[in-house]
Amino acid sequence: MSAPDTSPPVRPPQDLGFGALVAGALRRRFLNRDGTFNVRRVGLGVAESRSVYRYVLDISWPRFLSHVAYWYIATNAVFAVAYIACGPGALEGPNDYGGGMWGHFLRAFFFSVQTLATIGYGRIAPIGIAANAIVALESVVGLVTFALITGIAFARFSRPRPAIRFSDKAVVAPYRDGAGFMFRVANIRDSELFDVRAEVAIAYRPLGTGANERAFAALALERPSVTFFPLSWTVVHPIDGSSPMRDMDEAALRETDAEFVIRLTAWDDTTGQTVHVRSSYKWDEIAWGAKFVNIIDRTGADGMIQVDVHRLSEMAPAALPATATPSPTR
Repeated sequence: MSAPDTSPPVRPPQDLGFGALVAGALRRRFLNRDGTFNVRRVGLGVAESRSVYRYVLDISWPRFLSHVAYWYIATNAVFAVAYIACGPGALEGPNDYGGGMWGHFLRAFFFSVQTLATIGYGRIAPIGIAANAIVALESVVGLVTFALITGIAFARFSRPRPAIRFSDKAVVAPYRDGAGFMFRVANIRDSELFDVRAEVAIAYRPLGTGANERAFAALALERPSVTFFPLSWTVVHPIDGSSPMRDMDEAALRETDAEFVIRLTAWDDTTGQTVHVRSSYKWDEIAWGAKFVNIIDRTGADGMIQVDVHRLSEMAPAALPATATPSPTR
């Protein structure tokens, strides 16, 4: 009978889901500042690779409303042409827009508007099977599309969209008796976020190994979560003897092409849903020997604490202690 295997289990590499080959070949940042990934899917058709529903949920309100306006005008224009194609006697009623093709088009266009929106003033009526068939088709198109637009608009209102702002740069600042990697976040809306949790990992190319693959390491945080998030939060990773950054200085981060990948998870009290926010900092977006200035004012006349979010990224010089200056192994 063989002796039991007491060797520690082999842990899979922490590649954050990119895979070893991709992690080694990628030259751009893994994660953009807005949380999007630098991944392009090819070999698929337009209908397979694009989600119209996701697109209309993600675009801004001005663009969404402009798309609705374009659809509304284009749909009525198409049906107006269809009514004109049925012949001059397809629509019965007064023409208040003058003669000529333009006048007939405007008459048919505004009749289409009344039909699509099921208004029907009754001054103009369809004559013949062809015109009435187009009216029947347009009424169905109007009912379905207006229902879709209403549903999408409701989904846009009800979808949780956390507005967590990250500081423009992260810093390596004095922390306790050494140094710490820090960045600052704030909730810029009046919606309440609870149980906010942060996860930070560093991706870098190890020096002196000759390998092109990136290494990934999770960074232990001084406080990985906060129950309430009414103020700003400075997320801190202490650079101590167990930190993957213990032998890294500013030059080492540049040479290893380091990137700090961040994920925040929180409970949105307004929507009652869990929300996720992603971002990252590249090595050139880190200020060494700097600290964030205080943005919390406790001297309000009414006793209310104020947070100046516009100063979220403001920094001041801060000398790192000699014991906190890494001595990288080259």
